[in-house]
Amino acid sequence: MPRSILVRRSPIHGNGVFAAKDLPAEKYVIRYRGRLLTHAQADKRYSENAETGHTFLFILNDQYVIDGNQQGNDARWINHSCAPNCQPVLVEYEGRDRKLDRVMIETLRPIKAGEELTYDYGITLEHRHTARLKKLWQCLCGNPNCSGTLLKPKSRKRSAA
Repeated sequence: MPRSILVRRSPIHGNGVFAAKDLPAEKYVIRYRGRLLTHAQADKRYSENAETGHTFLFILNDQYVIDGNQQGNDARWINHSCAPNCQPVLVEYEGRDRKLDRVMIETLRPIKAGEELTYDYGITLEHRHTARLKKLWQCLCGNPNCSGTLLKPKSRKRSAA
């Protein structure tokens, strides 16, 4: 059976994942794989690289993070877009073992062969979004409505009236 996706150089950034054939809407394309780390392990391992603007970490749930940099697959090359054609979907295991949860990448709409797969990274940072951080996390998707950054706007706290 022919592969449905392939990795090659991307006009967005570095490597990208492209449809090798037409893909229907609402289809799981690939599972995001990598070494499973606790949040504390990920913080310890990558704390010095926290401000590189480049990561293969994917939050799985409140206990675990997937490190696509170790034992990762082609899903780690899917680029961000402000107008994505895919979305990550958390598939929760029905038992108590949260290690068995997984992230699947699903198409949002039909995708033509040759089109790059993208999703919204949804990056949230606790830090103030300075010009330096926005530049570090600059979006290169090229969409006319591009926000210019991979960072999600911070939610504003409502003041009590």
